[in-house]
Amino acid sequence: MMKTFADNVTNFNRSLQYLGKLPKGFQVLNPYMDNPETIEVMQLFYKKYYNDFNQRKFIIGINPSRHGAGVTGVPFTDTKRLAAVCGIKMHSAYTHEISSVFIYDMISSFGGAEHFYREFYINSPFPLAIIRETKEGKWLNANYYDDINLFKAVKNFMIQSLKDHISLGLDTSEVFVLGKKNADFIHKINKEEKLFDKLSILEHPRYIQQYKSRDKELYIEKYISTLKNSSF
Repeated sequence: MMKTFADNVTNFNRSLQYLGKLPKGFQVLNPYMDNPETIEVMQLFYKKYYNDFNQRKFIIGINPSRHGAGVTGVPFTDTKRLAAVCGIKMHSAYTHEISSVFIYDMISSFGGAEHFYREFYINSPFPLAIIRETKEGKWLNANYYDDINLFKAVKNFMIQSLKDHISLGLDTSEVFVLGKKNADFIHKINKEEKLFDKLSILEHPRYIQQYKSRDKELYIEKYISTLKNSSF
């Protein structure tokens, strides 16, 4: 039997493993190995929204937050949105992630989760959470581009991940990149690897929620206009 989009994504996630070296003070979190329930809820999510053979547009984040996909296994989806919007309850964790708030408000305005996920697939070039240690010994979210040596360490893994994402069944004529700094790095990779024909850049949800919350509706309109102008 042919594998559905959902089958391909869940197989990709179940096999995810980063074995490369990292600069001192950085760690990778792999929820698919750290929490058995993550595998369960991730599979339920993709079975619900991606159990078909449709081609989709690709929305590229940075790397998962430890409170979003770093727990649920679903990009830009904390446990609150996973339960309230997607109807999938996670019992082993409870998280609130501000990027998830924006994404699901945007998805609601787009026409709802079923409509949105029928056309779009969200993930990251580095699809596992990265954390960094502070001087005080605390661990915080980190981005793959926060340290040039970190980027150099994970670059080849990112390139392979992007190729693996494309192989799931994604349209490469236009890709949507979240965050301007993220877009700079994706542009460099794309120049070398020629993965996508066109990059369209949108402000990152965390930036909007944290610094531009008064203009949130304008950013939602921008997202929807950009995505719908290219949707199937």
